[in-house]
Amino acid sequence: MIPNLDIDLLKTFLAISDTGSFTRAAEEVNKTQSAVSMQMKRLEELLGRPLFARDGRASRFTPDGERLVEYARRLVALNDEAVATFKRPELTGTVRFGTPDDYADRYLPEILARFARTHPLVTVDVDCLNTSVLFERTKRGEMDLALVTFGCNVKTDEPVRREPLVWVTSARHSTHLLEVMPLAISHAGCEWRSTVLAALDKTGRKYRVAYSSPNSNAVNAAVQSGLAVGAVPEMCVRPGMRVLTEKDGFPSLGEFQIGLMRKPGRASSAVDALARHVAESLGNLSPGMIAAE
Repeated sequence: MIPNLDIDLLKTFLAISDTGSFTRAAEEVNKTQSAVSMQMKRLEELLGRPLFARDGRASRFTPDGERLVEYARRLVALNDEAVATFKRPELTGTVRFGTPDDYADRYLPEILARFARTHPLVTVDVDCLNTSVLFERTKRGEMDLALVTFGCNVKTDEPVRREPLVWVTSARHSTHLLEVMPLAISHAGCEWRSTVLAALDKTGRKYRVAYSSPNSNAVNAAVQSGLAVGAVPEMCVRPGMRVLTEKDGFPSLGEFQIGLMRKPGRASSAVDALARHVAESLGNLSPGMIAAE
């Protein structure tokens, strides 16, 4: 019979993962170090696998321990979501939420679906617009909350994620090997476009802008079909795409930040709840979870 995992054990396990030691984890979960050790021994007994290995005077995760981290995060998050559904007061209201379409169709549907389950009386109206438009509309109070990409004059006090920008090509084609490489990139004025063109000019690579669009779906379609090479946030790499690295002759494009922006004035409880939910959901995305999508 498959045993049931204790959420309290998993929370202690994640505290060890997040703090890097049994001692700091004990402080985090308000337990003694010996109690933490006993909990981890119990967790190993339940799973029938060693989760920790001695490394000098310290302990490190075994491969099984590393595998458990993401499962534990998902289980704890689902547990907390379920409990919160019944414990927190019912919020009501409407939130006007904006996001660039780069993020709108990959993770936000599931993130917003989870929010709807825990806050069924809150209506979220979503507008997909580019960051510069969202920035201005939110400043004017036309949007309650917006997810924006930092760059140029856009920056907020609520960063939620730092993300690499990566080169992508079709997994079924060799478009990146063409003598004059076709590019699919965003519209003029976008910082990602400037970053891509500057990187290619610096390497002396011959290219032509074959597809230019403010709509990320159009750019992604050109890449996936083998018509062009593009650059997307790592979290937005799609099935059918292959990431190109320096081994393929493509220079690093660096990282950028994603953050939340609120309209001026005091936010409603519904806006605060959605902001917290989006920030936690995006912040908890790991490379392993992204690759599994």
